[in-house]
Amino acid sequence: MTMHGYRTYSPPAPARRSTLARASQVLGIVGLVGLAACLAGMIPALVGLVLGTMSLVRRDPDRRPALVGVVCSAVALLIGSGTLFWLLSKAAQCGDVARYPDDLSRRHCVEREFPFAQATPSGSV
Repeated sequence: MTMHGYRTYSPPAPARRSTLARASQVLGIVGLVGLAACLAGMIPALVGLVLGTMSLVRRDPDRRPALVGVVCSAVALLIGSGTLFWLLSKAAQCGDVARYPDDLSRRHCVEREFPFAQATPSGSV
């Protein structure tokens, strides 16, 4: 019971944390780091973008991690899709039969454009 004019002390409630926002932040960062592993970071970045957007739309109280997750995920997706587009356009250029009519010239194009993809002789494993 309290006396008139006095209030009892109640500690402030702990800040609510949004699981969606935290997951979006983690997946966005993992997506950026995962781009170095053969563009594998695009999958977590896509999931992070969806979760961050859901958290922002739901107006969760913990908005900063959701914003970080959305930005990191969007950057990872833009870099990954740009790189993928560039690699596929180079591969399509080497596969052009009008430009490279025989198999040997196409193989030289692939070796020139993709030096990391070394052709192995057909007899060795």
